[in-house]
Amino acid sequence: MKIGIDSYCYHRFFGDVYPQQHKPAKQMTLEDFIRRAKQLGVDGVALESCFIPRFDASYLSEIKGMLDEFKLDRVFAWGHPDGLEGGRNEKAYDEMVKSIEYAKAIGAKVMRVVGASLEFRKEPHAPMLEKLTRMFEKAVKVAAAADVKLADENHIDFTSDEMLSLIRAVNSPYFGINFDTGNFMRVLDDPVKGMQKLAKYVFSTHLKDLKINREAAVDDWYFFSSAPVGDGLVNNQKLAELLKAANYQGFLAVEIDFLHPDYKEDEDKAVAQSVKELKRIAKAVG
Repeated sequence: MKIGIDSYCYHRFFGDVYPQQHKPAKQMTLEDFIRRAKQLGVDGVALESCFIPRFDASYLSEIKGMLDEFKLDRVFAWGHPDGLEGGRNEKAYDEMVKSIEYAKAIGAKVMRVVGASLEFRKEPHAPMLEKLTRMFEKAVKVAAAADVKLADENHIDFTSDEMLSLIRAVNSPYFGINFDTGNFMRVLDDPVKGMQKLAKYVFSTHLKDLKINREAAVDDWYFFSSAPVGDGLVNNQKLAELLKAANYQGFLAVEIDFLHPDYKEDEDKAVAQSVKELKRIAKAVG
């Protein structure tokens, strides 16, 4: 079982600072992140497209070369924060399809995509899922031609049953899920039960752990705030076991979004702790 890191763990250092957070003293480049991943001894990285400064062929070739040199598996992650906006954003759809070319350019076999987000959670789901089905049915043909699999993330929007229905409706070996463990918990859907339904469709992961943030209101999205893997409420070892049983070929990628106040905005320390725990889990799972 391989492990990795999603670049979103360092979102504050890429300039994406939430209103409740502080701006860091220094910034991070994409190259800085890749080098840090190498230092931490992981097997792969997920690169958020919103933190990639350029998409010209020469720059993407440089990034591919760096990833190849460090022998890092990779996922190209498109869609933060709202992706296709529940199927209403045609401009975003065009951007998503164009990004398949960028994913291929860096040597990624999987591209994380976002169909909706927390912003659309309270809207009727059936019409959104119908629109997203049509969009992904078209997009997956382009992805298949490029030999890139699309992995739609549960983005604090849909339940595991809804994600399963979407995957079955698109009905392509090139369409599956980026399984975010914490985001299912945030919609009060048990991640383990979700994985039991979805494991064979998982192309990429966000191994997120969560703990209650008593400084937040219960209806704040970050009431369940990110914690280092192993410190929170999510049974990530059981999830890894289910993935192993389903012959999952990707890596277990730690992701941190709103870091719990207990960790004093020290994302790098939380990532290092998470990597250590994921290595333990990978060894235990075999």
